[in-house]
Amino acid sequence: MNLLALDTSTEQMSIAVQRRGVGAPWQHTAPGGARSSTHLIPDIQRLMAQAQLQFGELDAIVFGAGPGSFTGLRTACSVAQGLAFGAGVPVLPVDTLLAVAEEARFQSGEADPCAVTALLDARMDEMYAASYLFESGLWKQHEGYSLIKPENLGWDGSGMLAGNVFAAYGARLPDGPGLRLLALPTATAMLRLAPKLLAAGGAVRADQALPTYLRDKVAQTTLERAAAKAAV
Repeated sequence: MNLLALDTSTEQMSIAVQRRGVGAPWQHTAPGGARSSTHLIPDIQRLMAQAQLQFGELDAIVFGAGPGSFTGLRTACSVAQGLAFGAGVPVLPVDTLLAVAEEARFQSGEADPCAVTALLDARMDEMYAASYLFESGLWKQHEGYSLIKPENLGWDGSGMLAGNVFAAYGARLPDGPGLRLLALPTATAMLRLAPKLLAAGGAVRADQALPTYLRDKVAQTTLERAAAKAAV
């Protein structure tokens, strides 16, 4: 399939382009955050040119829908929508925690079945979390999304913990024999997920694409910041 995938839900901006009949995708990673709003579209255009693809030739535009950074999710969604509107192609929103699980499975080379608890730093002393099982070539989410303190993670120690939380919260996570793996929701992971998600009817019109927010409040008040600092 001809696919463009992009993610700006974390501190990393990730873009990948897949062209039908070509094995390896074109990919680009760079610092995300505020940089994404100015660099994302030019970097996409450069990668599409390298793949010698026009936007109208794409089967879908894939983006990391969340959970993740509030601003990052809005950036990715709006860019995916704008490009899809202009090209007349559908949009495929992808669960960023599922993309973390897929990246961890790919990195580790774990055989089927593979259990992954995916964790992304939500800031404000919390994490986004969800658990998945890869079995018979398919991913299944067996616990819903949660926004939790690190010590409140319900993990039985089996399978993998994967994500970007270990530097900040590693000492506060439950102990267990399972592997801890640094993994982000990369665009290449989304490309691997896309064919089955598209076959399952996951694509939507550009105007129907929406980010997944788990937190309405995205900043602490001055008093809350002071209280958190005093508690350290």
